[in-house]
This record gives sequence, structure tokens and C-alpha cells, in this order.
Amino acid sequence: MAENSPAAAYQQLLDRAERVGTLETMDNLLFWDQQVMMPPGGTPARSTQRGLVSSLQHEALTGDDVEAWLDTVDDADLDDDQQAVVREVRREHERKASVDQDLTEAINAVISEANDAWEEAKANDDFDTFAPYLDELLELKREQANQIDPDKEPFAVMLEEYEPYVGVETAERVLDNLKEALVPLIEKIRASDVDPSGPFVDRGPYDEDTQMALSEDALSFVQCDWDRARLDTSPHPFSYGNRYDMRITTRFHDHSPVDGLDSSLHEYGHATYEMGLDEDAFPGPLGQSRSHSIHESQSRFWENHVGRSEAFWEQFLPIVQKHFPRLSDVTPREAYEAANQVYEDNLTRVEADEVTYHLHIVVRFEIERALLNGELEVEDVPEVWNDKYEQYLGIRPENDSEGCLQDIHWSIGRIGTFQGYSLGTVFSAQLQHSLEADFDAPLDELVRDRRFDEIRQWMEEHVHRHGKRYPTDELPAAATGERLTTEYFVDRITEKYADIYDL
Repeated sequence: MAENSPAAAYQQLLDRAERVGTLETMDNLLFWDQQVMMPPGGTPARSTQRGLVSSLQHEALTGDDVEAWLDTVDDADLDDDQQAVVREVRREHERKASVDQDLTEAINAVISEANDAWEEAKANDDFDTFAPYLDELLELKREQANQIDPDKEPFAVMLEEYEPYVGVETAERVLDNLKEALVPLIEKIRASDVDPSGPFVDRGPYDEDTQMALSEDALSFVQCDWDRARLDTSPHPFSYGNRYDMRITTRFHDHSPVDGLDSSLHEYGHATYEMGLDEDAFPGPLGQSRSHSIHESQSRFWENHVGRSEAFWEQFLPIVQKHFPRLSDVTPREAYEAANQVYEDNLTRVEADEVTYHLHIVVRFEIERALLNGELEVEDVPEVWNDKYEQYLGIRPENDSEGCLQDIHWSIGRIGTFQGYSLGTVFSAQLQHSLEADFDAPLDELVRDRRFDEIRQWMEEHVHRHGKRYPTDELPAAATGERLTTEYFVDRITEKYADIYDL
């Protein structure tokens, strides 16, 4: 193989992409350790460590050698998979080469400090503790966006950081469709005389240790591969790692075991995606997850379509009752309805029901866009946040901890990402429709028969194994035969809640 041949250049690109992928998995584990295991005083060293990993990633992707290899393969005769690898490396190279390395290091240094500041601010209900870090992060992120593409609004540039090939217009279309469908549905639900809130909230408190054991049993119930996963707690649930080593985190509330179960199953869905990626292509682009929204399609599927199904509660309730005997008289139908209650006064996104959840996303989408585009000052965030909650959900936070400080995303630099939750939720319903057609059976039947391995294998075949083979906006069609549509989500949610609330 000639040293400067297209074949050699392609192999060099692939090797470099795999190096970058490995560095990313290392950074993920450093972050997990910071959230779960690291002593409070470890932040200065962790900031240096993560800064170095970021610097190595930046150098690996932005060097002149990468540009030369890309030029060499530009007109080469490559197969589809090779073209996909080149496309992804080129995209990452062009975006990162546009950004000064000093700026990248500055962003990561602020993130390491901002996360601790957010935790302190949230614990003390003091937005002012976190505000300076958020202000600095936004300034740096605007500069990052400007260096990548000065002709686009900063929010659109950063959205594409998490949703490659998906424009801000797609996010607007999906969110507008959801608002149009969900606002009248919420009004009907609130006018209903049905109250499915029993049977959990009046029988607490539920201690954390028992809830952790229950969550472990829940993941075992859906056939989690514990040889490649572990479950811990963190202030905000997340799941990081790689196909061989997934670190899942959850959190609990003592008023109900449902919230902890939802979080655990949600994060398990993320883990299934990483563990289902193509082993032969790992850690290169075809062995990496596609985007935030595709990740969310998996987590929302396991949380909502499986964990909040009536069939799940028919099968899993005896395990809940084993851990909490006080629930021995609860019926599966009561548990199912309680797990799907629409909360009129819920202020927390991660604890939201399937219906109101997307209005939580709309609030964040609008605020993030205004912040990144310089149309909203950081100091005004709490008031604007509270006003939008009152406008869209009819409720108003009483403090910043239950308001604008509830999410970890800003403190770890993930600014411009919330719309992915709604895009992924919509896709999860589309995936269910396609899965049921292939199995010639409703999902409830598969859950009732505990065919979780088969469900996961279907997801691996249609979503996971593709990695970054397809651009994000093309993957839904590759997986289901249709472009991304809200139709299946709206139909499913309308039918489901009409049944629960007797609409």
C-alpha cells in the first residue's frame, strides 16, 4: 500500500478517528467519576485532566495531516461505509479546526468549575452562585459558534453540535406540531374527573436503599447485561461509557418509587444503545452513537413505551410489592395509571409525564435560543423561566432550585441540546410502530411475554448497528422506511390518555 495512496490515507483517517473515539470514552469515565465517586476537593485536578483529554482530541482532529488525508481521499473510489467514515471525520475536522485550541481548553476549564458551582447553587437555591459561570460559558460558546459558522445564528450552530444534519427548522417543526396536539389534550385531561394519582404517593416514605434494589431488579427484569453495566446515583441521572463498560446513574425521591424506576429505565435505554453498537467498528465513527436525539429515542422507548406500559406493570408489580409490602393491595391497572398520571403541578422535566414533558422542552428551547443569540441576559433567566412555565404549564416555580437550576446540562456545557429529547421521543413512537409491524404483534404482547432480548435485538438491527453510517436526518427512514414524523407519537399519546382519563 503506497504511503500516499487513497487507501493509506483512508486507513490513517480511520485510525485517527478511533483514537479520538477512545479519548472521548476516557473523558466520559472521568466525568462519571466526578459525579459519582470523586471527593469534593478533586475538582482542580479533574479540570486539568479533562482539559488535557480535550486538548488531545482537538490536536488529533485538527492537524494538517488530517487535512492532507482528506484531500487525498476526496475523489477516491470508496464504498458506502468508507464514505460515511470520511464524511464524519471531515465534518468533525472542519468544525474543530475552525475553533482556536485555546478557546476549546477555556470552555472545558470553565465546565469543570461550573458543574460544582451548579451543584452548590442548586443545593442552596442560589442562582447567583452559578450565574457567572453560565455567563462565561455562553460568551465562550457564542465565540465557538462564530468561529465555526459566522453566517448562522449561534443557537443553530450549537444545535448541530448535538444534532448533525438536523437544522433548527426541524426542531421548530416538531415542537410546533407537539404544542398544537398536546395543549388541547392537556386541557381535556385537566377537565377530567378521573384521578389516577393513588396508590403510591400516600404510602411513603420510600427509602433510597430499597429503591436502589428495586431499580437493580427492574434492569435485571428487562435483561440488562450486568457484565457491561453498573448502576449508581448522581444529582442528575445520566449514562456514560462505551459498549463494554456502561455507567448508569439514577436518583430517587421518597414520596414514590415510580420516579426512580423511570429514571433507571430511561438511562438503561441509553446504555442499550452504546452496548448495541457495532463491535467491529468500535471506536470509529460507524461504532459510535449517531446523535442526542437518536440516543433519546432509545431511552424514551425503554422508559415510556416499556416501563410505562400496562403490560410492564402486570409483570413487574409483584417485584415492587416484594420490596414494598405496603403496596400488596395495589392492582396492575392502578399502578399503570399512577405511573402515567399527568401532574398539574409538576415543575421538574425529568419527572414529567409523557404529555406535559414537551412543554418543559419548549421552555428550555426558547430560553437557550435567546441566551445563545444574545437576546436574553443571564440575570433575567429565573424570571423569564418562571414566566414561561406559567404561560405554558399554568404553574410557577417558587424557587430557582425547582426552576432554572434543575437541569445539569448548562453546567457541563451542553447548551443547545434540549430539543433532542422531543425529537427522540417522536422517533421512539415511530420505532414502536415499525417494530410492531415486523413482529406482527403489539408491543404490550412482547412485554407481557418478557421478550426484552428480542426487542433490544430489533433495535440493534435497525438503529444501533448503523452507528454514524447515515446522517441524522436519514436514519429514521433507514430504520423505519419513513422520514421523522410526529404522527405516531400523537396518535399513541392521544389514545393512551383518552383511555386513562376517560376522555
